[in-house]
Amino acid sequence: MMGVPRSRSSFIQSKLIMKKLVAYLGVFVFILTLSGKHSQAQIVNGAFKRTDIIQKKPMPLPSVREADVFWSQKIWRIIDLREKINIPLFYPTTEIEGRKNLISLLLGGIENGQITPYDASLDDDFKVPMSFEQVKTSFGAEATQEEKIDFDTGERTMVTIQGEMRPNDIKQYLIKEEWYFDKQNSTLNVRIIGICPIREFVRPGDSPDQVQRQKLFWIYYPEARPLLSTNLVLNPYNSAQQVSFDDLFIKRTFNSYIVEEENVYNNRGISAYLTGKNAMLESKRIENKIFDYEQDLWEY
Repeated sequence: MMGVPRSRSSFIQSKLIMKKLVAYLGVFVFILTLSGKHSQAQIVNGAFKRTDIIQKKPMPLPSVREADVFWSQKIWRIIDLREKINIPLFYPTTEIEGRKNLISLLLGGIENGQITPYDASLDDDFKVPMSFEQVKTSFGAEATQEEKIDFDTGERTMVTIQGEMRPNDIKQYLIKEEWYFDKQNSTLNVRIIGICPIREFVRPGDSPDQVQRQKLFWIYYPEARPLLSTNLVLNPYNSAQQVSFDDLFIKRTFNSYIVEEENVYNNRGISAYLTGKNAMLESKRIENKIFDYEQDLWEY
């Protein structure tokens, strides 16, 4: 059977439809071109686009069973921010490109309710929580009453002067950690338990060499890890390899010295029985004892 040929009118109608489609497509492309010319350029602050640090999660740590730990010891160590390797914890003193120093980050987390501060004047067992107002008071930022004189009328009135916190007074951090040997993996490991900022200041009327040191508050480190992992520390040697505060502590890229070990004498600190060079040697002896314990378990 032969097919029926298409009529002339239907052929003309098909050509008109095709012309309309081509015209519509041309208009659409023209509009996209104009909109592209007037759209704002995407700004990349650098040579390449960096991953959003807010999406970063804390580095997962393996679980530890009590039955697998047959030796452990708690120690306390000082991180001095005046040492060159620890400078990234002290700077920047003012926020730069979203980066803060450690104390500003902790204070912001306390004020927002992300982390809980604990009283450092009692013990380091994280039993007595503090409010943000109490933290400000420990910084010496409590409100004071002062007398104000109106020189025009001679009237005397009492006004409230609100003190301010000075984060730059934080020159050291006290770290509480526990070293343990895991027989399941045959490895010597460490877990940071808490961080305590130490404020250095001079009381009004004292000479500049009479520096006072004060423990402000304790932070339970596992609770602070989500906050620390979403804030970067500047790598002074390679800006392309920046790490978070959590990475810095977990990977132990800081310098410190031991000031106290768990002992039968009410966990007394080294400064209670030694000073000067002897205290430094005692700190080194405790550190060597921990690492020697692992080495002595092996036979060669």
